[in-house]
Amino acid sequence: MIRVEKIDTWGLEHAIRGMRNPLNSWDKSDSYDVTRHPCFQVGANDLELMRKLYRAGTEHRKYLRQIFVSMDITAPLYWWKEFDTYKVGTVSNSCSTMHKIAAKEFELDDFSHEHIDGQKITARTFYEEFATWDVLNLIIKCLNWNRREYLETKDKKYWWQMIQLLPSSYNQKRTITMNYENVVSILNQRSEHKLDEWRDFCKILLNDVPYIEEITNE
Repeated sequence: MIRVEKIDTWGLEHAIRGMRNPLNSWDKSDSYDVTRHPCFQVGANDLELMRKLYRAGTEHRKYLRQIFVSMDITAPLYWWKEFDTYKVGTVSNSCSTMHKIAAKEFELDDFSHEHIDGQKITARTFYEEFATWDVLNLIIKCLNWNRREYLETKDKKYWWQMIQLLPSSYNQKRTITMNYENVVSILNQRSEHKLDEWRDFCKILLNDVPYIEEITNE
């Protein structure tokens, strides 16, 4: 599961202005700002140059690093572990697991579970049958039991049970800021990834981040 909200973009105007500095071609710029419109409008001439520089490679498309986008992303910890490889040019503020893990009772929808099924598994050692669903629900019960004990006693040993038992499917919200070069790198590297979350995220970037599809579309 991945949810992306509050996408905000800025920097198109100054990036386009700087993009035309090398050839002093500012007079050919046809982009403009529109009152009450949510996004700066890129003109046909500027878009053509943006595409040309994009195809020329990273050394020519420096303007992408001057356009910024921020968004709120809620995704499981196993996805965030891979997103954290994009360190250069990105800034992240996350909801704190360390400080707020006991702030609310754990619920099923706090975890990404769309692929967990009810298929029975036989534990040969104990000759018992249980389903993957049963394991997740048991973990949630254990987390909530330790949460209650921690809130009542303030004994840190119960806090440790929650921290070390928390599955990587736990959904965490972060506010991310990155530039368009980061977005392009993600699209090039993750569009065909094994994780559904990466493929869904790439579709969101293409559809909802202004001018990304127009710039990168061959």
